[in-house]
Amino acid sequence: MSAITTHVLDTSRGRPAAGVSVLLERRAGHGEWHAVGRGDTDLDGRVRELIAEGEPLIPGVYRLKFDTGRYFEAQNVHAFYPEVVVVFEATPDETHYHVPLLLGPFGYTTYRGT
Repeated sequence: MSAITTHVLDTSRGRPAAGVSVLLERRAGHGEWHAVGRGDTDLDGRVRELIAEGEPLIPGVYRLKFDTGRYFEAQNVHAFYPEVVVVFEATPDETHYHVPLLLGPFGYTTYRGT
């Protein structure tokens, strides 16, 4: 299993959000961000391998960028947020983070999953 995974659920439709582009970045020493993984959600709304399986998780600050504007545009739905950015910190004592996104055209929420 990848060290960082995500799952997007479209709460306005009551189903997984397939086809959402996701970018995973890690913050470097001087504050700049470096891409470490990317993918699109599958039919179950999941990106299962943002970091290659077996690659260890480097502690630090990460951010997930979800292209929600393009997702809703493909459905012909006007949405308020063109993207959702979630920043979180990975600590040395953890080996896996699952960060779900519950999404609607005019709101979203996220949490640390399992």
